[in-house]
Amino acid sequence: MSRNRKKVLFVAEAMGGGVFTFLVGLCNELVNYYDIYVAYGIRRQTPDDFRKYFDDRVHLIRVRHFERSIDPRHDIGAFMELRKIADRVKPDLIHLHSSKAGALGRWAFDGKKTPLFYTPHGYSFLMSNYNAAKRLSYRLVEKLSAVRVCTTISCSEGEHKETLRLTQNARFVNNGIDIDEIQKMVDSIGECRSEKFTVFTLGRICHQKNPRLFNEIAEKMPDIHFVWIGDGELREQITAPNIEVTGWLNREEALRRSMASDVFILTSLWEGLPMSLLECMYLGKLCLVNDVIGSRDVIQSGVNGFVCKTADEFVDSLRTTLREPDRISALTERAKKDILEKYNTRIMAEKYREIYEEAFNETDKKTRKRKKD
Repeated sequence: MSRNRKKVLFVAEAMGGGVFTFLVGLCNELVNYYDIYVAYGIRRQTPDDFRKYFDDRVHLIRVRHFERSIDPRHDIGAFMELRKIADRVKPDLIHLHSSKAGALGRWAFDGKKTPLFYTPHGYSFLMSNYNAAKRLSYRLVEKLSAVRVCTTISCSEGEHKETLRLTQNARFVNNGIDIDEIQKMVDSIGECRSEKFTVFTLGRICHQKNPRLFNEIAEKMPDIHFVWIGDGELREQITAPNIEVTGWLNREEALRRSMASDVFILTSLWEGLPMSLLECMYLGKLCLVNDVIGSRDVIQSGVNGFVCKTADEFVDSLRTTLREPDRISALTERAKKDILEKYNTRIMAEKYREIYEEAFNETDKKTRKRKKD
């Protein structure tokens, strides 16, 4: 650890799914410039071998009281743990990831003393599985927390628009994927292709991912093989006989199944900016997405994929795929081009680094002024 390098502390309760993939990519890029610390919580979808995905130079610190749901006892415990971690690490900058870390962290840390940033990765008040009262309470928490000295960095343009309704202290940087890491795995896996035309999705089978819609689409196309890579609490909603549910797979096996399939569909009810979508675009898969924030920020219907509003629109787009292979090839080529030019970790990390350096420079100016006074 260099004495001259700035220390950056990331805080993430949601150490799983897209947030995990995001953090791995960002940390492994920024560790070349800063000393990186990650204070994290464990979720059911956190990989058992998650340490191996991070650069060895990244410091990982578990927050044992982190819980996804609101629990005063655990929340107070997590609040105190975060304070102790910051006292020990003495970071030059703190970046909070996901709603729980964002709420606790904005009150645990003083943004006037240490530059403080927050990325929602999909606001909790947009989650349609909660009733109106609960969504209102989440919006209120965001509104109250927004008074703290903190800059919100949204991960998509759509999320940025939601942020501006809460605070004007806002920036946005598109999510990106580590194309070098993915390409290494692709090369090691080699050529693989399913014997039959396959439509797939991946992730936790939960309300957000809208398994009912996925199931409805499959029921309307009984001759097509559908695959859900993952598992979850709403598995019983997957009833169509032509859907295969793989259960949880490790990263390499999930990538192998993705590579072997033909079309990726994302039926989510809300997103931040889905990492699974970006990865499938890079793999050259035709991507069909529901018309929601995050997904529609990336996919331009008829240009690099299709944006759909109903099961019938998903079915029509899938039939187009079968009828017009040449057109589909043009869409997937454009989608991969977008990843290479807009949505990769090198570009993402450089933009974050620019924001961080602005904050460091501002802090240094204030320090010099205090010494001068």
